[in-house]
Amino acid sequence: MTDPAPVPDQEAPQPAFRARHALLKRLADVVSLPGSRVNAFERAVTGDLLVEMLRLAAPRERQRVAARLAPLAELPNSLARMLLRDEPAIAGLLLEQCASLTDADLVACARDTGAEHRFLMAGRRGLTEVVTETLIGFGEQGVLECLLRNTTARLSQSGVEAIVGLSRQMPLLCGHLLRRPELRPSGAYVMFWWAPAEDRKTILQRFAVSREVMQEVVEDVFAMAAEEGWQDPVSRKALQFIERRQRNRAAIDKSPYDSLEHAVTVAAREGLNREVAAEIAYLAGIKPLTGAKIMGDVGGEPLAILCKATGMSRIDLQNLWRSVRRPETTPDGRVHPDWDRVQVTFEMLAVDRAQTVLRYWNWSLSSALSPDLLRAIREGDELALDDYSTPERAAMMALAENFGR
Repeated sequence: MTDPAPVPDQEAPQPAFRARHALLKRLADVVSLPGSRVNAFERAVTGDLLVEMLRLAAPRERQRVAARLAPLAELPNSLARMLLRDEPAIAGLLLEQCASLTDADLVACARDTGAEHRFLMAGRRGLTEVVTETLIGFGEQGVLECLLRNTTARLSQSGVEAIVGLSRQMPLLCGHLLRRPELRPSGAYVMFWWAPAEDRKTILQRFAVSREVMQEVVEDVFAMAAEEGWQDPVSRKALQFIERRQRNRAAIDKSPYDSLEHAVTVAAREGLNREVAAEIAYLAGIKPLTGAKIMGDVGGEPLAILCKATGMSRIDLQNLWRSVRRPETTPDGRVHPDWDRVQVTFEMLAVDRAQTVLRYWNWSLSSALSPDLLRAIREGDELALDDYSTPERAAMMALAENFGR
């Protein structure tokens, strides 16, 4: 066996027993023999004997054996189990190189060891969804970053949703997650609420999709639903998401304001109170809860999305910005970075794409809410996520802070 980089011995120095060193090498060689030379039972018995010797061996000796066995396509289970639970420098030789490890081996190792082992495992090639879900479950930022950088690892949708939730407390995960092909618009839209400014821009560029194809294929369905008096809540809700019109025309007849722009102008002049904010939301075709989330956002980009989706102008955006008392300039007279970023967001988005984002937020933040979901949000019942739909899970993650969690 060639000697790998040595592991410092943690115990007192031991005598250099030549016979032990030779025996460990020979037994490891037997385990490494091809199936034509040694049958499975002989390999297993040899592995058991090697395990008993390694229990009393020095770390440097265990590392030599691990380096010898790591390339094997077949490894006795008892030997793999022991070495995987050894020091990270020893276990890492198998975690990084050994192709014979099964998902069961890796999952057990992740559960029985510590963060260093899981970090090494996160960089292993070809991780399956079973293993990555286990690693994600520990919620360790370094492990998650390594896993997201591992382009050969496969992530399940439940695993992606779990990382989206964790990214609220670990914003550095957002950028890594945005580079994963498994991320879907539903996850990106909810992550938008806490993502850093650059990641928000990426979300809008990549996930603010058009609804043009959906609009074309269901064009005649609008007439069918109208003939039925819009009595079916299922089709009505879906068609409201797809339709081209954003503003609520019916709300104008009941509103004290002449238009959405009028309400925004009044808010800029007199300040934004709860009643005016709710009226702006109704006129814009969204629920007051969605409107409150948009107007209370620290970054301000959702205001640009609201204005573009409803067909308002840059002047209206400026009025809305003033209504929430956000600065337009810095003390030295330059354009405030937040205001500049919001204007760029407004200019970069097409109306249809802005509507997609706005409607998904409205769908998930308000229409999807139910008494059971509200209770789950308040109690932090994330273990029950599988019981809820995609927009309901999005609402659970996006509104957790608003409900005191």
